[in-house]
Order: sequence, then C-alpha cells, then structure tokens
Amino acid sequence: MVLETVLVDRDDSVGIIRLNRPERMNAVIEQMYLDLQTVLAEVRNDASIRAVILTGTVWKRADGEKQAFCAGADLKKHASGDRTPWQKREYIFLAHETTRRIYEFPKPVIVAVNGPARGAGTEMALNGDFLLMADTATIGLPEIGLATFVGGGVTSHLPGVVGMMKAKELIYTGKVLNGPEAVEIGLALRSVPVEQLMLEALALAKKLSEQAPISIGFAKKLIQQAPHRDLETVLLAESEAILACMNTEDWHEGIASFTEKRKPQFKGR
Repeated sequence: MVLETVLVDRDDSVGIIRLNRPERMNAVIEQMYLDLQTVLAEVRNDASIRAVILTGTVWKRADGEKQAFCAGADLKKHASGDRTPWQKREYIFLAHETTRRIYEFPKPVIVAVNGPARGAGTEMALNGDFLLMADTATIGLPEIGLATFVGGGVTSHLPGVVGMMKAKELIYTGKVLNGPEAVEIGLALRSVPVEQLMLEALALAKKLSEQAPISIGFAKKLIQQAPHRDLETVLLAESEAILACMNTEDWHEGIASFTEKRKPQFKGR
C-alpha cells in the first residue's frame, strides 16, 4: 500500500491514521482523499483492528514544534485555477465520498484534533464518532467567509450535535473554537493538554475495541439513522439487530463471561 499524504500505524487493535502534509498544515488535496479511501478500505477489512484514530502529524521547524489536524482545502491549489468546471465537480464528489466513508465506517472512529482544524478538516472531524481536542487546538468552518460553502454533511451533522441556532452561528460566522469551548457546547467529547491527547484517544479506542464489534457496528448504524426514521422503523431495525447479535458466537461469550464473572473475549463472529 503506497500512500503519499497519509501515515498508517497501529497499537494492538487500534488503527492510527495521520494526515501527513506538514508543509501545508495537512491541507487537503485530491491525493489525500484518495489515500484516505485506500486506508479506510484496508482497515475495514482487517478484523484485528477494532477501532480507528484519525489525527494529524506533528513536525519540527526552526521556530519550534508545530501541530495541525487539517487546515482545510489547499487554497493555493484552488487559487491556481488549474481545475476545469468538471474537475471542480469531481473534487467535491471525491471529498464527499471520503467523508461519507468515515461516517459510515463500521468501526468506531475517534478524531483527535491536535492542532488547527478548518473547513475540510472540520468536515472530516464531524463525520467521526467521537471528537477529542487538545486544549490549544482550534476548530472552525470559514467557508462562508470565503464565499464558498460547507460540505461533508455538515448541515446535517452539526445541528444534531450542537443544536440548530449554535450550528447556524458556527456556519454563518465561521466562529473558531478552542478545545474547552468545543466541549462546552457539546461539539467535542473531551479537551486535554496536547501531550495527553493521543493517550486519551488510545484509552478510549482500546475501551471500544474490547466491546463486541458486531454489536458496535449495529449501534453506530442505527444511532446515525434514527433521526431520519419514525419510531416504528427504528424499533423494527433494533429488533433485527438484536436477533442478528443473538446468533453470533460473541453473544454466547457475553452471556458466559457475565455469569462466570470474567472479562469477555469477543472475536467479531
């Protein structure tokens, strides 16, 4: 697997994906979306990986260590005018397909925002399951101030997370939040000092990786679908998920471990 803009590592059952264009603060170009799609497909098919962390690279510069999650789209590339109208359309569809794959990824995705997240970076972050931020990291949606528009499902995801009026404020004004401010409005789950961020993300990822993977897959899918379904449809979908889980080896292991007062060993089957 040859990747140009993304680094991949793992810590036991946790896959770690790092956006890696440090010279451009991990700003997005087409290749980064393609690399992300490649990595997500590989990790999706690796049963030994139970949870994923998405974060940015840290790099050394003459003026000190710098961190960034993703500064958004690479505006130098946009400003060059090299893209035809058709290529602009394809770029948007590529971006949306990538964020959709993050959102629909069947395993938990923890986004660890270690530095500035703007535009496309924020859009990727909002498609994960859990958003953790460094206290000094910042997040925002500057698109309207640049006479463009948000993507990646933000107009659907953000109101569900922070409420309608707060979402409008963030999108209309491009307001930038730091880690503690993001936690205060419910945008981020936790905010910690930057040196603790990956430890916090790994602790959560490993906790999630110990859970029954088939059950988590159902939970993620149904929770995300619920706001768009009536109660009868939700109850039917939950019933089917419960029945499917009861036909797995993990279900029997869960019952046995409970009665035997031991930690379960789930295998994803």
